Amino acid sequence: MTEKEIQDLMEKELVSDRLELVRDIFIFSCFTGLAYIDVKQLSKDNIVLGIDGDKWINKNRQKTDTSSRIPILPTAQFIIDKYANHPVCVNEDKLLPIFSNQKMNAYLKEIATVCGINKELTFHIARHTFATTVTLSNGVPIETVSKMLGHTNLKTTQHYAKILDKKISEDMKILKDKFSINVNRRSCQNSI
Repeated sequence: MTEKEIQDLMEKELVSDRLELVRDIFIFSCFTGLAYIDVKQLSKDNIVLGIDGDKWINKNRQKTDTSSRIPILPTAQFIIDKYANHPVCVNEDKLLPIFSNQKMNAYLKEIATVCGINKELTFHIARHTFATTVTLSNGVPIETVSKMLGHTNLKTTQHYAKILDKKISEDMKILKDKFSINVNRRSCQNSI
């Protein structure tokens, strides 16, 4: 997702508590890079003080059993605080209340429609968004992103950098086309 799409999603007034919850959990994943199963398994014990004295998420990824240590960005902390007293969080020692992956993805399609986002929105898109839009696009080194995502191999993370290269290529094509028009105009003027 783009920064604008994330912002639109965050600012959209949703009429249902169910959709608001799904949106919030999705945004949480956009700002932590955690996969669905890892968000579902989070408990308050996964919040630790990091080396910098700030709150971090410390969780072994379900898929690879590798450690993910992620500093908690303000948006993610806001969502944690928002649901701290939710009955599921209190009674089941969960950090966030979360529906099944199937329901989350179905509701995300509904949210995309309501927000005018013209792409298939699935929970996994949040993880991609963290890697590309939130971190790599903002200058976080690929090695750091790889560690936070819990990748066992840097090549896995490099896939996200290729997505950025595609975006750079598309953006630069617009600029190239603009300069080509100016060069062609000068050529015509010089031949007159």
